[in-house]
Amino acid sequence: MDRRAFVTGLGAALAAEAQPTRQIGVLVHSTAPVSPETPGPFSQFEAALRERGWIRGRNVVVEYRYSEGRSERLADLATELARLRPDIIVAHTNQAIAAAKSVTTKIPIVMVIAVDPVGAGLITSLAHPGGNVTGVTFDVGDEIWGKRLELLREAAPEVARVAILWNPAYAPNRNRWQAVEEAARKLSVALASVEAEAGGDLENRFALMAKERARGLFVLGDPMLFRLRSQIAVLALKHGLPSVSPYREGADAGGLIAYGVSLSGTSRQAAQYVDKILRGAKPADLPIEQPTTFELIINLKTAKALGLTIPPSLLLRADQIIE
Repeated sequence: MDRRAFVTGLGAALAAEAQPTRQIGVLVHSTAPVSPETPGPFSQFEAALRERGWIRGRNVVVEYRYSEGRSERLADLATELARLRPDIIVAHTNQAIAAAKSVTTKIPIVMVIAVDPVGAGLITSLAHPGGNVTGVTFDVGDEIWGKRLELLREAAPEVARVAILWNPAYAPNRNRWQAVEEAARKLSVALASVEAEAGGDLENRFALMAKERARGLFVLGDPMLFRLRSQIAVLALKHGLPSVSPYREGADAGGLIAYGVSLSGTSRQAAQYVDKILRGAKPADLPIEQPTTFELIINLKTAKALGLTIPPSLLLRADQIIE
């Protein structure tokens, strides 16, 4: 072996080992991934960390805690993470962020998928978040909700009546409704409100859509409906409803179209905040960022099952086509 290469490699290894091990806690208001080695969007989170020199098992430890969709578990999981005394807690969704805030005012918290964080009382302002919380908001303006209805109509132009499946208990949905209604007026689309409740029977919700003579489905997403995405996709296909959802996982599960913020992209943005804080930045000094990556996913397999021919112009704009 070349002596110089050996010495250089040994020096790099010793330098890496000499770095103090940092600890990151991740609190997620969702179910755990099937494979712990590929934790969904967190594979991109950890990839972005590696690009910045933070390598799990070498100089950083990442502890994940999943609520399995049960809000009542978040407080205990946040407490459990805080007791580990991590350098940072990364919290996904408002409820997880609030739970993390409730257990520590000292450990930096990087929020991901935060909706209206100022109105929710999670931070003081986007430019000057204050306290120990910073990160990425999920808000990109209400116009995107109208854009999703346009995409559904473009994919299925015969659809003139659309059921809106939504959770009235999720506060941000009130403003989103207005954006969808405005787009519906421009497109001459009639809307039928179908409320979904925690633990509710989706079969009955879809029976109501049939009674309302809906010919398309618009999922007004929130954490609860995100967890039910597979059931929603199956029932939409069963009832012959072309659907659009705000997250790519909706199309992955079998929905027709998904358009929205890339969860993997926001996870990579969160890694940038983690890197800055681990290198000495204070959360209060880091302004909140909006998502920068969006994606249009079209499930062509579902389109064929529904007897739809997706216009080539729409297929050309897709970031991914599922066949």
